[in-house]
Amino acid sequence: MPEEETQQKRRYEYELGHSDRELRRLATQAALVDPMTRQYFSRAGIQTGMQVLDIGSGAGDVAFLAAEIVGPTGTVVGSDRASTAVEAARERARERALDNVTFQECDPAAFAFDRLFDAVVGRYVLMFSPDPVAMLRGIARHLRPGGIIVFHEVDWTGTVSLPSSPIYDNCFRCIVETFHRVGTNPNMGLGLHSAFIKAGLPAPTMAVSALAGGGSDNSSGIDLLSDLAVTMAPVMEQSGVISVSDLGPDSLQERMRAEVIANRSVVVGRYEVGAWSRV
Repeated sequence: MPEEETQQKRRYEYELGHSDRELRRLATQAALVDPMTRQYFSRAGIQTGMQVLDIGSGAGDVAFLAAEIVGPTGTVVGSDRASTAVEAARERARERALDNVTFQECDPAAFAFDRLFDAVVGRYVLMFSPDPVAMLRGIARHLRPGGIIVFHEVDWTGTVSLPSSPIYDNCFRCIVETFHRVGTNPNMGLGLHSAFIKAGLPAPTMAVSALAGGGSDNSSGIDLLSDLAVTMAPVMEQSGVISVSDLGPDSLQERMRAEVIANRSVVVGRYEVGAWSRV
């Protein structure tokens, strides 16, 4: 799919990506998945004092997480092509009084930074790239010799409810189908191994985690799934997957949670996949 066509089909996702509601969704998401990302970064070797480049920073959650790890003696540069995302991330950094984090509006695969970095990191970035292999090649050149590259991506292969909860299952199906129709890869996580190798990087070490739990468990991922579906509702309708009225976004989370509780179901979320290597 040509990049221009892909970007046009994704127009609604990107417009919703920096609204106030979406920032709240990202905060909920970060609270659930930051511990996984932190573990991947730690296992990859990111530590105090390092200089880190964050790819596709969005509202800055991963950059702030990296800043906690590298501490005041380290630095983090966040990068994003969307000016609204960069503005939001800068404002959040000011609110947190973080002086070791800066944000650059740019395409990090093509931009010339003024330094080499000890580590390049990213979360939920490659799945949106029309050519993740080329993107990996472009950003790897920002690493110093011996530097670390680590990505956290999702793979929706393992998402399930047992016993089946139809609202949860249909929501998952609609999200994945919409991703396919707009050119986003819902299975990028387990594709990281191949992408690293094709980009000329060493075969990565990998790890997989997932959220799981019942309907009364706030960490089960029900909020994450329902919030994402609500965010994607306009593009779901545009893509012919489901109408907004049939999805029922205003009550989706409450109905999903009630059904999971009534069915005594356990829900398992998407795979959260980490992959890292040292160049």
